[in-house]
Amino acid sequence: MVRTWAPQGCTPLQRHRQGRRDKISVISGISVSPQRQHLGLYYLLYFDNIGQEEVGLFLRELLRHLRGSVIVLLDNSSTHHGEPLGKLLRRHPRLHIEHFPAYAPEINPDEGVWSLAKRELANGCPLDRDELMDDIIRSINGIRTSPDKLRGCILESDLPNFLS
Repeated sequence: MVRTWAPQGCTPLQRHRQGRRDKISVISGISVSPQRQHLGLYYLLYFDNIGQEEVGLFLRELLRHLRGSVIVLLDNSSTHHGEPLGKLLRRHPRLHIEHFPAYAPEINPDEGVWSLAKRELANGCPLDRDELMDDIIRSINGIRTSPDKLRGCILESDLPNFLS
């Protein structure tokens, strides 16, 4: 739930143009370095739905930025299964994919990232897709540059505590 301001008894209204429904999809993940416990947040934005190819691109970008073995925890979305990911796993032996149990968003720390981002974006009213993109980037980067927020996303999830 997000609060907003309006005169008592008056429901706030936000006007928008009819017929347009611009969309931005985001894929993201929190990284944890096992040795130094350094936290990172990686993300890619798309102007359309995210499918298996986009997930593969995101994982290839992760491999470019992260050293050593990379273990990725994914939910059970259909975009996180299939031959494109199988091909990627065969091509990159240091990449390992594990899946969360079905219907278990409470153990996915990335859900905390989106909770924080949506809280900040909830009362916005961007005029166009570019302004929405700027708002999303500003929100995500605010989380990305805050080790406390990233640590909180992990600690608030029901994942076993490995951030001692």
